[in-house]
Amino acid sequence: MRFSINIPNFGDFADARTVARVAAAAEDAGWDGLFLWDHVVHSKRERQGQAFGDPWMLLTAAALATSRIKLGPLVTPVARRRPEQLARQIATLDALSGGRVVFGAGLGGPIDDEFGSFGAATDPKVLAEMLDEGLDLLTRYWSGETVHHDGRHYRVDDVTLLPATVQQPRPPVWIAGYWPRRTPMRRAARWDGAVPLFLTANHGVAPPVDDFRELMDYLGELRGDRSTPYDVVVGGISDPADYRGTVEPLAEAGATWWDERQLLSGDDFHRLEPVLRRIEQGPPTL
Repeated sequence: MRFSINIPNFGDFADARTVARVAAAAEDAGWDGLFLWDHVVHSKRERQGQAFGDPWMLLTAAALATSRIKLGPLVTPVARRRPEQLARQIATLDALSGGRVVFGAGLGGPIDDEFGSFGAATDPKVLAEMLDEGLDLLTRYWSGETVHHDGRHYRVDDVTLLPATVQQPRPPVWIAGYWPRRTPMRRAARWDGAVPLFLTANHGVAPPVDDFRELMDYLGELRGDRSTPYDVVVGGISDPADYRGTVEPLAEAGATWWDERQLLSGDDFHRLEPVLRRIEQGPPTL
């Protein structure tokens, strides 16, 4: 199992220098990754008056401050971005970091605030179509080969985007979604990893082990060949005094990453001090 730190792109972490400091501290303390939210407004009511940073600028700062840890968004709503622009941003970050990018993708939300505020589509079925078509385009762009595409939502006429990503055939693509909803996990099974959120566990709360085992059984049925490397990311708050009670059962059930998160019920999750304090305690020891 690997261990990562999860932070939003607002509050204290809207500042690229702060994110660079967090990334360097995480690497020094032995963590394996830093993953960042990708929001424009998040919830307008809850985030009113807060600053937001562009996730790709923040991740660039993190890449320049580190040499080892994995970096990426958890998660980018592909339907909110142009695939060609997103492909260049990821390829540039992959080159800058020396091939350390993990691309987390999903439907995105809150839909009314993040999409509707800007006159974009808000039908989840349409956004899901754009997500699937956009992911297919991203992988083709990252190959460095010429792309022709005439789809429902995107059209590409004789385009080659260079350079290709450092990681080939692509950076790992992880797909997020809420379990026990089957559709996003069916999508996740087609890519390189799953980032399940659980209706039975809020952000910052480790999922019930029985629910996680049910998910792992479902992914196993969909994927068939379990010899191919595949990541499953779970997260929450881990207690340094009781890793056996939180992290170890999930590792034994098949989780490959523990993503350290803060509760959304307070302000700690977007404040530097509590996040840095947890980082400096070091990752769980199993």
